[in-house]
Amino acid sequence: MKMIRYPSFMQSHHCIKPEKYPSFLFLFLYLLGFLGQSPVDAAVKKYQFDVQMKNVSRLCNAKPIVTVNGMFPGPTVYAREGDRVIINVTNHVQYNLSIHWHGLKQYRNGWADGPAYITQCPMQTGQSYVYDFNVTGQRGTLWWHAHILWLRATVYGAIVILPQPGKPYPFPQPYQETNIVLGEWWNGDVETAVNQANKLGAPPPMSDAHTINGKPGPLFPCSEKHTFVVEVEAGKTYLLRIINAALNDELFFGIAGHDMTVVEIDAVYTKPFTTKFILLGPGQTTNVLVKTNQSPNRYFMAAAPFMDAPVSVDNKTVTAILQYKGVPNTVIPILPKLPLPNDTSHALDYNQKLRSLNTPNFPALVPLKVDRRLFYTIGLGINACPTCVNGTNLAASINNITFVMPKTALLKAHYFNIPNVFRTDFPDRPPKPFNYTGVPLTANLGTSTGTRLSRVKFNTTIELVLQDTNLLTVESHPFHLHGYNFFVVGTGVGNFDPNTDPAKFNLIDPPERNTVGVPTGGWAAIRFRADNPGVWFMHCHLEVHTMWGLKMAFVVENGNTPELSVLPPPKDYPSC
Repeated sequence: MKMIRYPSFMQSHHCIKPEKYPSFLFLFLYLLGFLGQSPVDAAVKKYQFDVQMKNVSRLCNAKPIVTVNGMFPGPTVYAREGDRVIINVTNHVQYNLSIHWHGLKQYRNGWADGPAYITQCPMQTGQSYVYDFNVTGQRGTLWWHAHILWLRATVYGAIVILPQPGKPYPFPQPYQETNIVLGEWWNGDVETAVNQANKLGAPPPMSDAHTINGKPGPLFPCSEKHTFVVEVEAGKTYLLRIINAALNDELFFGIAGHDMTVVEIDAVYTKPFTTKFILLGPGQTTNVLVKTNQSPNRYFMAAAPFMDAPVSVDNKTVTAILQYKGVPNTVIPILPKLPLPNDTSHALDYNQKLRSLNTPNFPALVPLKVDRRLFYTIGLGINACPTCVNGTNLAASINNITFVMPKTALLKAHYFNIPNVFRTDFPDRPPKPFNYTGVPLTANLGTSTGTRLSRVKFNTTIELVLQDTNLLTVESHPFHLHGYNFFVVGTGVGNFDPNTDPAKFNLIDPPERNTVGVPTGGWAAIRFRADNPGVWFMHCHLEVHTMWGLKMAFVVENGNTPELSVLPPPKDYPSC
């Protein structure tokens, strides 16, 4: 029986077998694994990630999948705010691989960020790379995932950053907590399906199921034993750390009979509010408190997609079970009522409720003065493809530029001034204004291509408006910026109006995130201070759109001193 590879600070106290590990992360784990350490020991958390194939059975089908340490999902990374984390990743599979630590800012240390060909060349078969980074000024729920091809379909896991000792949560201390990681499952080999789709010039197939902690739940065939169950006691408060690790689906999540109180998004505390459901785009995280104040029973926790555009999605519902202690397993659980898949109003209303906590201890440092304003249109397109069966392939673009991945890591090219790898002329606005969200545009859908980046002076304050367009179709896009959090100062439906919409911006307590949902046929305005030098990827977190080129990167220049400049690369930095 393979042991879970927990970090050394946990291994020194107890080894835990996966089958015996309780569904909740009990508070004694905190006490033993964290509080019982000396300050010196607690400052460094070490992990070994062995990327290896494992045969896994779901939905009556067995197949080999790529995993970390043979686990699906992979191991949770635990740390405290202020810790140094050292993760040695060894690649034992046939694919090139890199891992991204989603939401960690990696100050001056893009070498540890992980996106392949952006900040590093991937690890080839048999190679290792040490991701060595500090957790500075962050606490909460984040996650990690493969950042090359579609390998994150199975290579992903949670990151739990606890507050520093003596700094309690700004909400009632929960009795226990657990991770709820939402994902997708394909019966076939994902990379094979993607390659076949690219040869055709068509979209890859939809997933066959959604999963909670790798399990689709009893509404799917052969899945009674593949159901995640949380046992709870009545009259307690529990913290759920919920992560949307799905590749292509925004997801509603709810618990039958129970309200949830949102207290954190993307590892930033929020003003608490109570809701029957939450909405997460791919890449986003949400922490909620749940009071077990209902009659003892078995209650389904469920997730189902949100899609309010004419785009096909996997619309099946994944379930897990919240089971009160003492209730027999034979009791049939109650299903929650989630919004309909195309319920735009509920989605918009939910996102409007999100506000930063904005207290003296956790201020919302929104840039009030803007140095540079950017306007980026998001669109789909069709380009000629002589090698594709269809003669064309689908494309996606920002400001009509479909990003071409380089063969040398951009951060390496920037740091060592390697010529002819990228250009720094990414436009601040689209080449030609048009009625972005009017009738669908189905002609002249070609895009320009190139490895074009936007150069930013250190400490510039940026306002970026992301505008969806009706090129082929409107669609919601979850956009993720590496290396930074940003403030979502405004969103709207239709075309952004630079004359009237800024007056409605929330500059007091806007939500602070690392991934923002751009509404279908609408826009989102974000602000951030470019105080982290390096090359930082920005892309749609729908894997199908990223594959088609819906991505770009910022080159943030160094500050005036070595302390405000990119660190040197590590000695084991992979080469292409």
